[in-house]
Amino acid sequence: MSRFHAVYDKLNEALDDMPYDELGVSVELQDQVELIWMQPKKAQKRRDTQDIELAMDLMVVLSEKDDRNVDNAIQQRLANRLELRTFCDLKAETVAISKLVKQFGKDAQNIRQIMGLFGKFKRIIGFEEPSAQDFSVSSRTLEKLPSLSIPHEFLCPITLEIMTDPVIVATGQTYERESIQKWLDSNHRTCPKTGQILRHLLVVPNYALRNLILEWCEKNDFELPSKAISVGSDGSSSELVKQISCLVQDLSSSQLNARRHAILELRTLSKDNPDNRILIANMGGVTPLVQLLSFPDSKIQEHAVTALLNLSLNNANKRVIAREGAIPAIIDILQNGTDEARENSAAALFSISMLEENKVLVGSANGIPPLGDLLKNGTVQGKKDAATALVNLSLHQANKSRAIKAGAIPPLLDLLEDQNLGMIDKALSLLWLLASHPEGRGENKECATSVLLELGLHNSSFVLASLQYGVYEHLVDIARNGTNRGQRKAYSLLQHMSKCEHIA
Repeated sequence: MSRFHAVYDKLNEALDDMPYDELGVSVELQDQVELIWMQPKKAQKRRDTQDIELAMDLMVVLSEKDDRNVDNAIQQRLANRLELRTFCDLKAETVAISKLVKQFGKDAQNIRQIMGLFGKFKRIIGFEEPSAQDFSVSSRTLEKLPSLSIPHEFLCPITLEIMTDPVIVATGQTYERESIQKWLDSNHRTCPKTGQILRHLLVVPNYALRNLILEWCEKNDFELPSKAISVGSDGSSSELVKQISCLVQDLSSSQLNARRHAILELRTLSKDNPDNRILIANMGGVTPLVQLLSFPDSKIQEHAVTALLNLSLNNANKRVIAREGAIPAIIDILQNGTDEARENSAAALFSISMLEENKVLVGSANGIPPLGDLLKNGTVQGKKDAATALVNLSLHQANKSRAIKAGAIPPLLDLLEDQNLGMIDKALSLLWLLASHPEGRGENKECATSVLLELGLHNSSFVLASLQYGVYEHLVDIARNGTNRGQRKAYSLLQHMSKCEHIA
């Protein structure tokens, strides 16, 4: 990349303001030189755009200030871009991270962020994200025994940590019980290490290996990690099960303070922990949360819709939430709630509508117009959430027409002109979707005019290139028959084209 930019800089310097008249160069050759000059510019733009998109995804996933968790779709996209998609990829990355921890120690901020990010990637393919407690144990072990090499056969192939409860699966491979159980609970039916299909899902304790691990630990004064609290048959701590059960009951309490406390606690518990989302739903927490969406208290509504947003990050919960009739109530909060409640309502509709059947439900429940209003009049975060939801919903053909009729295109044009919002990519994505619908093509011609004018004012080569694709006739038509705004943009662009051609 560095060599490319060095060459580009030299080309740019040589070709910029080339005195064609003095050199007696023909017009045809000038056009060829201009085209050559444009190629590295295009390549640079593509590289910059990809870098920006990757950086934005990283900022979202690594953000510690955002009060909401990141949807799996964003994490999946980031994992794909970083090429961390398979067990082998994750295993190699884990080894690399372990070396970094040994080299820099657990207090390095970069290491903590990488570990947190890597934990999210593990969850995507069915691994559990390591808790802060687990990470601190591993770090203490490394600090205590920096030169000690744990035998490879004592390490779980999934977590690469020493096993405390090794079990054998159908292929004969051994894993830590908790890790392989989570893999199987995520509907995987293959052996993580070999990729073979498992003939059955039974696991058998590997007592021989466990005894060897215990003997090695005693000989090397190595303390195995131990769980601080007892766990139930489903793997959840008995204290946590009891706590969530009481909180779910308090959601229906006659005491307003008890309700407020319960809903805020459930919002917090469901924010970061995937297991808690499943546990809250399994213990009947969705129904009372949906009922509280209509409670005559704005803060309770805000906490309820945010808690449901967190729960909806689990795919099974998306169906449960929709089945309980939450969508109309969420749309009502989207129209009438506090700023934060409206933002989180839009984010919740985006998350729920990741399932195709829920896209239909949101559209038929008249959820598109309030998203369009939030896109136009909301806070900066509200506009981003509305745009994200509309992009997802517009993947369903009927919702494209609804978005166009709801007036989504004019505010999208405004977003294109405001670079400070950082929403140009989302706006263009939505406009591209709407342009595929017959009702949106006319308005999107005016959108394309705005984009081309913005590009042309900063670089006349774009204008010259567009003329080769026959845009002139379309611009004349818009200047005559478009909306007032479209006519102004088309007329300005035609004038700019005339100047560029004269200069050329």
